[in-house]
Amino acid sequence: MDAMNDSIRNEHHGDHEHDIDTVDVDGRHLLKLVLLPGVGPRTLQNLLTAFGTPGEVLTANREALQRVPGVGDKLVHVLQTADDHVDVDDVLDWCSHHDVRLLFRGREDYPETLEELDDPPTVLFVRGDVRRSDAMSVGIVGTRHASPYGLRQARRIAMDLALAGITVVSGLARGIDTAAHQAAIEGHGRTLAFLGGGLHHLYPAENAGLADEITKCGAVISESPPMVKPRSSLFPQRNRLIAAMSAVTLVIEAPQRSGSLITARLAGELGRSVAALPGSVTSRGSRGCHELIRDGATLVQHAADVMELLGPMTHSVTIQDDDGNEAELHSGRELMLNEVERQILSGIGSEATSIDLLTASCELPPSRVAAVLSILEMKAFIRRLSGQYVSRI
Repeated sequence: MDAMNDSIRNEHHGDHEHDIDTVDVDGRHLLKLVLLPGVGPRTLQNLLTAFGTPGEVLTANREALQRVPGVGDKLVHVLQTADDHVDVDDVLDWCSHHDVRLLFRGREDYPETLEELDDPPTVLFVRGDVRRSDAMSVGIVGTRHASPYGLRQARRIAMDLALAGITVVSGLARGIDTAAHQAAIEGHGRTLAFLGGGLHHLYPAENAGLADEITKCGAVISESPPMVKPRSSLFPQRNRLIAAMSAVTLVIEAPQRSGSLITARLAGELGRSVAALPGSVTSRGSRGCHELIRDGATLVQHAADVMELLGPMTHSVTIQDDDGNEAELHSGRELMLNEVERQILSGIGSEATSIDLLTASCELPPSRVAAVLSILEMKAFIRRLSGQYVSRI
């Protein structure tokens, strides 16, 4: 896998470059393996571990292939007759004509959060763009048969999160998913949609227009090749991507046997925060949410409650306000601060920071700095080490 990753990582790429035009030999071999029937993420990982590169997998002999865990006689035959089963050029041509990019695992533009899965997708098919700032994200999921209450709450919270600069992640399904995506767009924010099938077969079909809108402010993403039709077995697979991509997973309206509860469980297993919005105690559609809260999920009522759960980020994220001013955030909670509070917080390190030097660098009156420091201390962003020194918590 390391040799394959190094080869792909060294390819030149730009923010909107079509990987279709620059896929090298290893990339084409890897795509061929992904397209083959019976080769899932785990099996592919086992094959690459055994042989090192995709090309070596495709030229391996029967005896060597049979020694790989998960590879039986049928799959051995498929691997040794790969060209009879797939046409890489056809897939690349389709992607090129539909503005679909390929994100290979191991490349710089591959979402790092997905690497935390036991079986991360080897290739993602993407319409739109995925950014590093999307690490600051909240997954909003729920029932396809949402009540007016659920739809209102999904729209309200998704809109507020989008306005705060947080990416909204969901699954393009009817109901709660659709409401969350639409509200994020209307809030001029970013949103990502993960599919349970290929990009050629959007499901549900009535959301094709919404998918087009999403590509302008985010991305529509699938790990399935474009021509794969949606089927029930693919949706739990899709749910694990939503859970992995989201720093927080919020469930809004979910009955007891909802797929949204699978997403919540997977998020918890990945160490992500899980939250749920309560409904009426008589509502069948909220029973899943109530069980999540009973079992330890955080009860939320507002977007601010969700932002409280956005803890320290693995990498700092740069955001930009309407005036073009940039701020580097280390935690989702910092989104709740105003511009001056962020400015002062940015000047405070994890080690002792002199208040006098901080005041001089901020070019603000000492009284204003003192007041803001008190607010930051009250909100548990900083601690006072003495009368003249502070540090981040």
